[in-house]
Amino acid sequence: QVQLVESGGGLVQDGGSLRLSCVASRPTFRFYNMGWFRQAPGKEREFVAAISWRGDSTYYTDSVNGRFTISRDNAKNTVYLQQNNLKPEDTAVYFCAATSRTYQSGTYYYSRDTYDYWGQGTQVTVSS
Repeated sequence: QVQLVESGGGLVQDGGSLRLSCVASRPTFRFYNMGWFRQAPGKEREFVAAISWRGDSTYYTDSVNGRFTISRDNAKNTVYLQQNNLKPEDTAVYFCAATSRTYQSGTYYYSRDTYDYWGQGTQVTVSS
């Protein structure tokens, strides 16, 4: 069992930056592919970014591509989401997710069903 704890959210102004962190409880995290999802009020949880366990492949939803960067430090059992040029539309609870499943198809990283473990979420609020 892997526990995930997000941190780094907060209140920022339009155009500001945050770096979210996700710390895993077990060193087996090293071999897990990881994703970030977000959920805004009244909306379904949606894919934001993902990274392979080696850190050599990354994936982004179109709305954050070029502004957000996902990375990981396996020695620290931590995944990061650097958020630059934040916009009010980015306001949401951000969730870290992990999967021990191997790659299956082109939808693998984008689907909520891929992920075995989820964090509690961290709130990001961007004021205009």
